[in-house]
Amino acid sequence: MDDHLKQLLLLGREHYQKRELDKAEYLLRQVVSETDRFADVFDMLGVISHSKGDFAQAERYFEKAVSLNPNYTEAQLNLMVTYNDLGKYEAARQIYSQIRHRGSGGPAKADPFAKGKIANMHAEISQAYADAGMTQEAVLELERAVALCPGFADLRTKLATLYRDSNQPLRAREQLEAARDANPNYGQARLLLGVMHLTAGEHDSAIAEFDAVLLRDGDNKSALMYRKLAEAQRARSERPSA
Repeated sequence: MDDHLKQLLLLGREHYQKRELDKAEYLLRQVVSETDRFADVFDMLGVISHSKGDFAQAERYFEKAVSLNPNYTEAQLNLMVTYNDLGKYEAARQIYSQIRHRGSGGPAKADPFAKGKIANMHAEISQAYADAGMTQEAVLELERAVALCPGFADLRTKLATLYRDSNQPLRAREQLEAARDANPNYGQARLLLGVMHLTAGEHDSAIAEFDAVLLRDGDNKSALMYRKLAEAQRARSERPSA
């Protein structure tokens, strides 16, 4: 490999890691114009294309990455997500089956790592949709993520936030309660659940959630502030009417 190509690869990968995707794409495209032997370059270009909503181009890049390295799990997962986005569900199932069977001579078992990776990809896509103001699409992606990994409290909390922001408070509360049950130590879920109790006038329940947060993080300013507010609101509600 000549020095020029090495420099392109180094800089392209650095920009990609820093999420400077436009700069990374410019350099990585130069790499593939000179050589097509780097599977990770095609995977990175696929991720960049996917982030722009160009699923067809992303599909081509991911397929190239997998053809170069059939054991490239991340590229396979990226391809699977892209197939789903394109409505190619059978192709996506075949990819997942390959991943699950790899290295196993017996019946396939669910691969928590693969499912977690896919769930987080859906979460990233959801954030991209949310940033573009496409709330319904963002919700759908997070619902897919939660369906894959219902025990991920952070994903449920993000979904709850989207439900709240789209005026679906009951669904938001359900997700926050599920997040709390999945991981009682996940403070953000309990904090947001406490806020929902507070705004509903459920002061005792709100204080209980804020106390749970403060038990693990005594300096949590939001929990301290909201707890004080909840106590004040409770005291006000208990005063006899004039």
